[in-house]
Amino acid sequence: MSKLFFDHLIVLSEVDRKIKSLAKSQEEKEELWGLIDEIVHHRVFDLILGKLPKEKHIEFMEMFHKCPNDEVYIMSYLEKATGENLGDYIKEEFKKFEKEILSELET
Repeated sequence: MSKLFFDHLIVLSEVDRKIKSLAKSQEEKEELWGLIDEIVHHRVFDLILGKLPKEKHIEFMEMFHKCPNDEVYIMSYLEKATGENLGDYIKEEFKKFEKEILSELET
């Protein structure tokens, strides 16, 4: 998967260890990471769009499609548009998300 502007904010090291211990094959590991990547992508956009004023949604999505990996440009835009440090917000939310994923992997 290609690098996205929010990748540096998402740390799932415990999930990685758990997947390595659970997956019986490389294919199974890749399948699990594919599902997690998809969930991460949706969650990040849900968090951002929830904080971003509605009138800025289209502008943000256009920016994302033009330069999806430009973390400085996009994060700067988001902080100006929301008046919040969304990087810290996303990091905190993904600490909770990691616990959710670990719980699901246990069952």
